[in-house]
Amino acid sequence: MGLDKNFEPVLRFAVMSDIHVEDDHTVERERFVKAIQYAYDIAGESASYKELDALYIVGDFADDGSETSMTAAKDIIDKNIKEGTKVVLTMASHEFKHDGEQNARERFVRIFGQPCDTHEIINGFHFIAVSTTDGCHFRAPQKEFAKENLKSAAAAGAKKPIFFFQHPHITDTVYGSINWGEDELTAILMDYPQIINFSGHSHAPINDPRSIHQKHFTSLGTGTLSYFELDEFDKITGTIPDDCEKAAQMLIVEADAQNRVRVYPFDILTNSFFPYIWKVDAPSDPSAFLYTDSRYKTVSAPRFADGAECSFELPKAGVVSISFPQALPADGEIYVNSYDIVIKKASDGTTAKRLSVWSGYYFSDMPQKITRAVDGLDSGAEYTVEIYPSGFFKNTGDSPLKGSFKAL
Repeated sequence: MGLDKNFEPVLRFAVMSDIHVEDDHTVERERFVKAIQYAYDIAGESASYKELDALYIVGDFADDGSETSMTAAKDIIDKNIKEGTKVVLTMASHEFKHDGEQNARERFVRIFGQPCDTHEIINGFHFIAVSTTDGCHFRAPQKEFAKENLKSAAAAGAKKPIFFFQHPHITDTVYGSINWGEDELTAILMDYPQIINFSGHSHAPINDPRSIHQKHFTSLGTGTLSYFELDEFDKITGTIPDDCEKAAQMLIVEADAQNRVRVYPFDILTNSFFPYIWKVDAPSDPSAFLYTDSRYKTVSAPRFADGAECSFELPKAGVVSISFPQALPADGEIYVNSYDIVIKKASDGTTAKRLSVWSGYYFSDMPQKITRAVDGLDSGAEYTVEIYPSGFFKNTGDSPLKGSFKAL
């Protein structure tokens, strides 16, 4: 999957966040360079429109906001951005970590040559970006800036999308917004359904179908180039998945002359698109929104394929390694979100262990098989295992994969 070949854009831009460029040379710098290069490659391969009009970086681009890390980010931009591409950055919590808010703002303006809050018009489309304060909040000046500039942008055309950027998610919108969201701009934004809002902060994967959300307006998560964190606390690894550092994602966004918008989640590590194209054909009309909370009214759940089996290895006393294939996604979904594993004593049916594991859907090259070691079992005891696949919208399969083993 790639760009929609039947879509003829008049605007294209890339969005990323949470790059976390450090003072030392780390992998995030290499990923940042590749992200820019791939964005140009994607534009160049388009049949009808070969421009990359803008790059928006939605906060936490510098890990601690030091002179060294900010200058390193600026050097990467200067060496890789071509003429004709507008670059806009916003500040967020990590940019303020080094030596306070005022010093950070002055450093940002001096190094990047732009104000902390911006309103740009690119190919006739309005782009509004607002930086946070230290602590990732919005005070009266930022709120007033958003209010005034949204009013002027809407006056230019009520049906035209307004692209709005801030680092933290708007609370109760995209995946990650419950723990990593702020509601201080909600009352301002909700008067403008034509807003397409971009935010980061959570490090949540952009190929999660919940990373786009529509209610009062359209919201999209922008991922990370550093490490994943997820928004569910019941998993055996907590919110940080295994191999969390295998994370580098961005969005490619296009708009056409009819004000339609296409958003393409892209994996930088594998130089490939995820199998989604988010479509917003009528940005100003909430009745036309496709990605609403009605998606939780699911009619199906993921299930294991006929003939699927789980296997067990017993490396030492009291330990089992359980392996099983990925289940088939629910209707309308592309991935399985996670699996609940229930281990019971065969003698009396009591639950000995219950754990939940991620599917690895956030990797473009996600594993075809899940393997998880479980310890703390009684030596010599017999156990049964049931594995339940879960989708993204609280839809858990009711036909588990079953197996049994005897612990060493």
